[in-house]
Amino acid sequence: MSALTGVLPITLTPFTDDGEVDEGSIDSLVEDYLGAGAHGLTILGIMGEAARLLDDERERVLRRYLQATAGRVPVVAGVSARATRMALDYARRAEDAGAAAVMLAPPDNTRNLDLVFEHFRLVAEAVSVPVVVQDEPVNTGVVMPAPFLVRLLDEIEGCRYLKLEETPTLPKITAVRQKAKGPVGVFGGLGGLYLYEELLRGADGIMTGFGFPQVLVGTYERFVAGDRAGAQEFFFRYLPLIRYEAQLGVGGVTIRKQVFARRGAIASPHARFPAPPVDELTLAELDDLIAAVGL
Repeated sequence: MSALTGVLPITLTPFTDDGEVDEGSIDSLVEDYLGAGAHGLTILGIMGEAARLLDDERERVLRRYLQATAGRVPVVAGVSARATRMALDYARRAEDAGAAAVMLAPPDNTRNLDLVFEHFRLVAEAVSVPVVVQDEPVNTGVVMPAPFLVRLLDEIEGCRYLKLEETPTLPKITAVRQKAKGPVGVFGGLGGLYLYEELLRGADGIMTGFGFPQVLVGTYERFVAGDRAGAQEFFFRYLPLIRYEAQLGVGGVTIRKQVFARRGAIASPHARFPAPPVDELTLAELDDLIAAVGL
């Protein structure tokens, strides 16, 4: 039904050591992601520290990623915002810059689902590119049950994709697949913790910030080639690292930036405050795990 399938990493926004946007490292990051086999990129998400960017910085990051990608894979641009007017502006700018789709979460802590529905409708009708509905209640504070998500997907023409990150994701994938009337692209997230099982449930891929996207790509490509046993074995081999990196309070942008900086994909691991620092013992444990799984 669509061009969005496979592994579309949630990309980092690199900064210099003094906290300025590092556009040169965007270029090297794109090559790192594509070299790992990514089937697309998802920019300006939570892992991209979008909420910590000034508006002119968002625009620079958006356009530099699209310039560096140069049409080789589709780019999904995050456009989430606290106000619908802001999200509309972000979405129009993303479409104008050449994004293949936009990713939208509900406005933070909006518990009235009728207002959430209108938020998605207004943004989706303002652009011609598809909308990826982001279901991420930990950060947004908004729980969207499966029947509500099905309503969004069935009644708003532009909402054609779904990124599920409310645990447990697996029953929700099944519920959406069984009830949605039209074709829907479903993606997992959550650091990759459940990728293999999500694929078994009918997910079309994953959008997440895990520091070694080649692991997710290898799992996905084995699975879609029909080698389920091979996909499971490959995924399970690296699961200890996925588990460690995804720790709440430890995982997240700071630890992932350390991973990308260690292999030279970005010049600095700087994350904007109040991102918590990573202590030396955690980094040593991370290095030990990376070596143990052979990456």
